[in-house]
Amino acid sequence: MEARANVQFVRIAPRKVGVVLDLIRGKDLETAMAIVRNTPKAASEPIGKLLKSAAANAENNFSMNRDALYVAQALVSPGPTLKRVMPRAQGRAFRINKRTSHITVVLKEKE
Repeated sequence: MEARANVQFVRIAPRKVGVVLDLIRGKDLETAMAIVRNTPKAASEPIGKLLKSAAANAENNFSMNRDALYVAQALVSPGPTLKRVMPRAQGRAFRINKRTSHITVVLKEKE
C-alpha cells in the first residue's frame, strides 16, 4: 500500500528541488521532516507541506501507521516555463526562463 501527494506548478526550478528530494529519499517520515525543517533551501517549504499531505493521506485514506512510514519515492519533473524578456544594451533583449516544477512524494509502510 502506498500513499502519494503531488503539487504542480511550483515556481522553483526542478534542479533546485531535486537537491532537497535527494536528501529525504528513502528516509523514514520523521527524519525526512526534520531534514526538510533544517535545510535552508527555498524548496524546503513546499516539500515540507507535501510530506505532511502525504502523511495525512496515508493515515486518513489508507489507515496506515504513521510511525512505520518512509519516503519510498520522491520525484520532480519540469512544469511549463514562463518566458520573460530582459532588455539589454544597444536594443538587444535576452530571454529569462522562469522554471516551474511538479513534485510527487510517495510514502509506504515498512513491513
